[in-house]
Amino acid sequence: MAGNTLVVKHAGCVPQCAIAFEKLLLDAGAPDGLYTNLIISHGQSDRVVDDARIKGVALTGSVAAGRSIAARAGQNLKPSSMELGGSDAFIVLEDADLDHTIKWAIWGRMYNTGQTCCAAKRFIVVDTIADKFLEKFQAAMGTLKAGDPLDEKTTMGPLSTEQALVDLLKQVDTAVGHGAKVLIGGKRVDRPGAYMQPTILTNVSPENPAFRDEFFGPVAMFFRVKDEDAAIALANDSDFGLGGSVFTKDIARGRRVASRVDTGMMFINSISWSDAELPFGGIKNSGYGRELGDMGIQEFVNKKLVRYVAGEAPV
Repeated sequence: MAGNTLVVKHAGCVPQCAIAFEKLLLDAGAPDGLYTNLIISHGQSDRVVDDARIKGVALTGSVAAGRSIAARAGQNLKPSSMELGGSDAFIVLEDADLDHTIKWAIWGRMYNTGQTCCAAKRFIVVDTIADKFLEKFQAAMGTLKAGDPLDEKTTMGPLSTEQALVDLLKQVDTAVGHGAKVLIGGKRVDRPGAYMQPTILTNVSPENPAFRDEFFGPVAMFFRVKDEDAAIALANDSDFGLGGSVFTKDIARGRRVASRVDTGMMFINSISWSDAELPFGGIKNSGYGRELGDMGIQEFVNKKLVRYVAGEAPV
C-alpha cells in the first residue's frame, strides 16, 4: 500500500502456500516483481539481508530467528520489525460471563490447532470462579475431535509437521518431569498424521521450564490466582508480551486491567486477533515494530521532509 515491493522467504515446510500467494497476486493483476518468492535456505537469507537493494527486513518466526535476523539487519543499518513468539494471558475475573468466556477460551487456544503466535496460552482465573471455569473448559476441550482439516465436521486439525508434534510432546513431558500435572490429554492421537490430544496442564510452578515456554499447539496452562492484582502480576511474569485478553462484565474494569498488562495488544471479552485496520505487534521477546493498520504501512516508509522557505537568511 506504501508502494514497496516485496521479496519473501517463506517457512521451509510450506512452499506450496507461498507459491499460491504469489500466483494469487499475479492473477489479480499485480505487476511482475511486486511480490516474489525466494526459494532459498536460511543461510542464503543473510545474503538477501546484506543486499543493498533490500531496504528493510520483517520477520515472523522464533525468538532465535529474530535475534539472528535483527542482528544482521542492524549490521547493515536497515530498519527491521520482528513478530516473534507469544504466551498470551487469558485473564478471567470473578464477574465474567462464564458461558461467553468458555467459548472464547476454546477458540482462543485451539484455532489453527493452537499454532498461532497470539493464541491464548496461559489461562489465569480468579479463585472464586476457577473451579467452574476449569470444569467447563475441560469438558469443552474434551469434545474436540481430530480429523481431516478439509472436512467441515472436523473440530481439531493436525500440527504443521511431524517434528512440531514431537517437539510439543517433549515439552509436555519436560513440564510433567518438573511437577506439572496433565488434567487431560498430553499424548499423540492414535491416527495417521501429526495430531495431538487437547491438553490442559496445571500446577506449573515458576521453576518449571514450561512457565517460560511457548506451547505452539493444543496445550493450555491453567493458573489459579487470588484476585485481580495477582492475575495482572502473573500475566506480566513472562518473557513474552504479544497479546492478551481479560474477561469481565465491567468494561471500565477491563480497560483498567488491560492498561496494566505489559503487552503490545489487549482485548476485552474476546481474544487477541489480527485485523487489517488494527496495528499488530508486541514487546519483550515477542519482538518490536507493528504490522497492519496505519502503523504497519508506515513501518518501512521514509518520512522525508521537504521544506520551502521564502524568507531571507538572517544577517
